[in-house]
Amino acid sequence: MVKIGSVEFKEFPLLLAPMEDVSDPPFRALCKKEGCDMMYTEFISVEGLIRDAHKSVQKLDIYEEERPIGIQIFGANLDSMQRAAEIVEEAKPEVLDINFGCPVKKVVCKMAGAGILQDIPRMVKLTEAIVKSTNLPVTVKTRLGWDDKTKYIVEVAERLQDVGIKALSIHGRTRKQMYKGEADWTLIGKIKENPRMHIPIFGNGDINSPQKAMEYRNRYGVDGIMIGRASIGYPWIFREIKHYFKTGEILPPPTTQERVAAARQHLKHSLEWKGPKLGVLEMRRHYTNYFRGFPHVKPYRTKLVTEHDPAVLFEVLDLIEERYQEYGLVS
Repeated sequence: MVKIGSVEFKEFPLLLAPMEDVSDPPFRALCKKEGCDMMYTEFISVEGLIRDAHKSVQKLDIYEEERPIGIQIFGANLDSMQRAAEIVEEAKPEVLDINFGCPVKKVVCKMAGAGILQDIPRMVKLTEAIVKSTNLPVTVKTRLGWDDKTKYIVEVAERLQDVGIKALSIHGRTRKQMYKGEADWTLIGKIKENPRMHIPIFGNGDINSPQKAMEYRNRYGVDGIMIGRASIGYPWIFREIKHYFKTGEILPPPTTQERVAAARQHLKHSLEWKGPKLGVLEMRRHYTNYFRGFPHVKPYRTKLVTEHDPAVLFEVLDLIEERYQEYGLVS
């Protein structure tokens, strides 16, 4: 059994990675439906939270059907992080997660996200202060190190555990790699082999199929797997992995009917939650995966990623469902 605070997982858990402009309530609802065990919000700026910025505060929105859920924050200022932790606690998530892994330049240059990997003592001090300032279980998501010469994650994992975190998620790349190359889970496996470690360790990076999920689970001994980019426009990855774990069988891909229904629900809820402008724009990254592999789909996909009128977008989805019955893709 895997346990984070009061959250218990009886089976090997699959987690949805926190992704900016992706892991919002409309998308999380789809992932939960398809078997995701625990989800995280988009990462939230602590400076935005303490200044009551609308975009940051809105990301605190969580719904009962999403639980268990973690709210993830990022920042570099100790006082701001502690004040933000108090605000997060009021939202009553199951977990407070600290982002020490975002590689984006505008975050890193402020020594937040993966930037703090350049100063491990500060990373540990900041984590300890947050653990002491909240009643929520604190978890951390980070990377192997800043670059190939500073892969200190085995030592870092011990130090973070010693100051009180309840779980650690590790992306198998350095900050310098960004999202390039292949994720290396070797050091994640070494953390699991360390007899001093007793908190759950979740692996993240490049899990894009049920077969790879099983291979990495067995090879590296992780307590759970966190899935990010493979879920974008494809929430069915969770049910496919779970089915494969239980039966060894590969599920058939979702039908056109399922894909259009998911895209339609996703768009509807995005419009409701974000409004017509952002609701349309932030859906665009999902459409490619929703309809990947469909023959001659490019004209429809182009329309989906360029059109601004929601009514037209729903019409295009209807056309896709109608058109692809010809290919036997609708159940």
